[in-house]
Amino acid sequence: MKEITSIHNSTIKALVKLQEKSRERKKTGSFLIEGIKEIKLAIAANYQFDTILFYEDLISEKNVVSLFKTDVTCIKISKEVYEKLAYRDTTEGIIAVAKAKDFSLENIKFSTKTPLILVAESLEKPGNIGALLRTADAANIDAVFIANPKSDLYNSNIIRASLGCVFTNQIATGTTEEIINFLVEKKVQIFATTLQNSNAYFKENYQKASAIVVGTEATGLSTIFREAATQNINIPMQGQIDSMNVSVAAAIVLFEAKRQRNFKQ
Repeated sequence: MKEITSIHNSTIKALVKLQEKSRERKKTGSFLIEGIKEIKLAIAANYQFDTILFYEDLISEKNVVSLFKTDVTCIKISKEVYEKLAYRDTTEGIIAVAKAKDFSLENIKFSTKTPLILVAESLEKPGNIGALLRTADAANIDAVFIANPKSDLYNSNIIRASLGCVFTNQIATGTTEEIINFLVEKKVQIFATTLQNSNAYFKENYQKASAIVVGTEATGLSTIFREAATQNINIPMQGQIDSMNVSVAAAIVLFEAKRQRNFKQ
């Protein structure tokens, strides 16, 4: 088995670039996954793996190999190399190099005629994107669309913040116009969360095919989405501020939609 002990090794230098640079991930079509739980979720989602690196003091070769149903290339690494590559302090000594998936809208498949979709427009903070993906997984919705993405979805911080839910959700990215056209073509009603010309979210019916659209906390949704909406909706505020964290807002509306659907989907 190959072993790498130096952080100056060319393979390790390339992997550091892969972890740190979105441009490098796009060029190679690969990204890094840390941690057993996250890797298991990626395996369940049929991701393909190039290489597995492991630090033997934290995880044995036998336990690494047992995670995978097919043969994978394993490389033993030193503590110094592991610490150079690891984004988190608490991962279990294993880092995988995986192949990225295509997040095109044309790859989206629905198993129901009344899908429930979360759309997030122009979000920048990886932590918010990760939290939205956790919310989407918790509600077991049909898809998450990212309009005008500002962050690479394979950013290590998004994978961490989502607890691996970047692998459990059906995801697509596109421009605002592309996503609106997709929703209109599929006859999905659009509920845009905004204060302008809106009704309280609990007054609407989400039992048909529905998309809940959220925007940034700073600027909200674009005019394009607000005007394309079947109905604009708001969450009535009880305190002194007029907004809340985007993932919290999404959770409130999504779980109202699930309540109306009796959690059957």
